[in-house]
Amino acid sequence: MAGHTDNRIVIAAPLDVTWDITNDLERWPTLFSEYAAVEVLERKGDAVTFRLTMHPDENGTVWSWVSERTADRATYTVKAHRVETGPFEFMNIRWEYGQVPGGTEMRWLQEFAMKPTAPVDDAGMTDHINRNSVIQMERIREQVEQAAAAMAPATGGRA
Repeated sequence: MAGHTDNRIVIAAPLDVTWDITNDLERWPTLFSEYAAVEVLERKGDAVTFRLTMHPDENGTVWSWVSERTADRATYTVKAHRVETGPFEFMNIRWEYGQVPGGTEMRWLQEFAMKPTAPVDDAGMTDHINRNSVIQMERIREQVEQAAAAMAPATGGRA
């Protein structure tokens, strides 16, 4: 049985600002508290292959993997998957953005399955991703809203 997560947040910022900031991979170590580094390995059109490196976990282990993501600005969606799967049989991610009253809704969907040798099963990883997504989305919301307000001082903070 595969794991599935579906998390969303409304960000009080324009869609284009939210899109630009959250899809700037080089900015991810600042946007996300869990990422220590991002190394872009290849860009081909809208597709990017990159290495993500996390901060050491409580045991001092540094997790790192290669992913590929394709951003489609026309539909405000991103599809990604792990190239180096690590403890996952597979990991597929989809980000969706949409204009809603009050700003932009950002939605993260993840489909995955853990390998039998992984330190957690599908249910355990689902719980972990759901807990962490709330933390990361709130952190991103704060940063995007601050950036949007700074971009539009003459409009009273509305971009």
